[in-house]
Amino acid sequence: MTEFANVVPALAKALEKKGYSTLTPVQTCVLDDAPHDADLLVSAQTGSGKTVAFGLALAPNLLGDDDRLPPPGAPLALAIAPTRELALQVKDELSWLYGETGAQTASCVGGMDPRTERRNLERGVHIVVGTPGRLRDHLERGALDLSQLKAVVLDEADEMLDMGFREDLEFILGSAPEDRRTLMFSATVSKPIAQLAERFQRDAVRLSTINAREQHGDIEYFAHPVAAHERENAIINVLRMHEAEKAILFCSTREAVKRLTSRLANRGFAIVSLSGELSQAERSNALAAMKDGRARVCVATDVAARGIDLPNLDLVIHADLPTGKEALLHRSGRTGRAGRKGSCVLMVPFPRRRSAERLLQWAGIKVTWTGAPTADDIRAQDKARMMADPVFTAENDEEILETARELLATHDAETIAAAFVKLHQSRLPAPEEITAANADSLAGRGAGERGGRVAEIRGKFESGTWYRLSLGHKHRADPKWLLPLICKAGNVTKKDVGAIKIYGSETHFEIAGSEANAYTDNMRENGTGERNATIEVIDLKGAKTPTPPEDTGRGGFGDRGGYGDRGGDRGGDRGGRFDKRKRGFDYEDSGREDRMDGERPRRGPKFGDKPFGDRGGNDRFGGGAKFGGPKGRKRRDDDDATPHHPAYAPLSRGDLDGGRPDRAKPEGGRDYAGKDFKPRGGDFDGDARKPRKAAAPKAAPKKKAKDKPSRAERKATKASK
Repeated sequence: MTEFANVVPALAKALEKKGYSTLTPVQTCVLDDAPHDADLLVSAQTGSGKTVAFGLALAPNLLGDDDRLPPPGAPLALAIAPTRELALQVKDELSWLYGETGAQTASCVGGMDPRTERRNLERGVHIVVGTPGRLRDHLERGALDLSQLKAVVLDEADEMLDMGFREDLEFILGSAPEDRRTLMFSATVSKPIAQLAERFQRDAVRLSTINAREQHGDIEYFAHPVAAHERENAIINVLRMHEAEKAILFCSTREAVKRLTSRLANRGFAIVSLSGELSQAERSNALAAMKDGRARVCVATDVAARGIDLPNLDLVIHADLPTGKEALLHRSGRTGRAGRKGSCVLMVPFPRRRSAERLLQWAGIKVTWTGAPTADDIRAQDKARMMADPVFTAENDEEILETARELLATHDAETIAAAFVKLHQSRLPAPEEITAANADSLAGRGAGERGGRVAEIRGKFESGTWYRLSLGHKHRADPKWLLPLICKAGNVTKKDVGAIKIYGSETHFEIAGSEANAYTDNMRENGTGERNATIEVIDLKGAKTPTPPEDTGRGGFGDRGGYGDRGGDRGGDRGGRFDKRKRGFDYEDSGREDRMDGERPRRGPKFGDKPFGDRGGNDRFGGGAKFGGPKGRKRRDDDDATPHHPAYAPLSRGDLDGGRPDRAKPEGGRDYAGKDFKPRGGDFDGDARKPRKAAAPKAAPKKKAKDKPSRAERKATKASK
């Protein structure tokens, strides 16, 4: 075919078998716009066929004028990819592309058995595909020989640098022959990529098929502003609304992947997950399930955002917003591949509306802002799909028609139709009830704003309904967590909440009059969602602000803008006196009532300023027998000393009254609190102790003389003398 005029015949035959009729722009570019022996720096959109492109570009170096490769030995080509999944995918693509040439391919990726990889390398290969870390490990162990290498390909080079593989890449490229050909493929060419190319490439030809002013023409972008607590419900509705053959959801963390996977699995979706904490076997099984149709939804981190090609993937959902332009483009690029149309949906919580707009503007993407599908929207869509189901127009064989006649003979047509509807609906996950979007949320007004604009919007309440929440200062109530609780209890947004006044044991808040009835119904049906927290209506008419409760501990927060009407203990504008009598603090017993005029009292024991050593008797802090000994205290010469000040120092032995007198240190011993020290076993010399001497043998006990006179006899003898 003319479209394959510059392709090596063996590869052209493989393309025809695969079903290719034309080449993509990047594939045509590498064949027509650069010499066969030149280094290349290529940038192209995701899903544009870069793997086949560099496979075609390598053919002149590997085959020359031959149709088949020589017997396998040391590798002739090396392809490096940032992730395991992408490396295995590249290996599969090159295997079928070079299948007619007798090529032997091998992979070297983390998570796989290195001994098996080493045996494959020893048997001989033509093309090796791997990740930087594992390739370097084989090089250092001598299992990978690059002496015959003719070309090196870096796929998704920018991602490898972002992941910290610069040192590994420099080691691998430094180990390759200097006369090899180096090809770098990337969706974006940043400054680090340009520096790497300048160092390891020779007069590289720069090729690009990206128009910086145009977004991907095969991807349609939608953004759904949602309440944060309704995000997962909105995701379920989006999946139900699109009914895509395959869909992928991107989360920012592994924990978010696990949580969302569990939620969707419970709702009946055929789902798998993909994240860095899974083993390589689990990740390979997940991708295999998506490719063969056993699973229709994949929840993944950004590990799947680069280069993963899932056939018939029509929907990408950003469950969490991407962290930057590259992440957004690569995530979205999983759909709209090879000319197939796709949809990309961003779930945007109200507080992050501005961040999402900046990100989309920076990426040059035009997006349609629309509300997330509601349960009514999905039911209407299900009805339309059911009415247009091909089962009504398909030809039926005689056996099916006979069964249909038996049904009509047994049941009436309406009953049979109702049974068909029930059967159709039973196979679909039920939609979730979410708050319908309004003009303000779609336009970005009142959602996610801060400071003055929020206060200004709330100030426009012409009428509102006041509610009482059974949480106050003594429950450590704070607007940071009260506001989400209030919104969740009645399914409202921040703009529908007016003033919030926090008192000692309860909180009063205002809801816009247009939302009051719906708020009351939702609150009564679902409660607050918090234990021991209740909400009740104070003023249905909204005529005036409710009177503060009598047991006010501290004033309210007015319009949640600070402490403007804080009429409690510390007074408005923080100008009042600190008065703790309301909290049961007894100043008469403290002896410090003269210091309570606008000043916080010093806290301390209820006694005077006597030093510890000067108090006697049985006082708790006194001296006596307990404190008059070695642990007594004396006051230093410091007029500012307090009972807790370091001015109170331990008394020396000479200051003790009635204590033990100092004793002289025994020769060769230490003074231990005035006690004699007798070393056991030898003399004590400083800090060195001599070995213990052997004990002398005990002398035999003296025997009593048998003829010893008694005491009476001794007295008698003495008296006679």
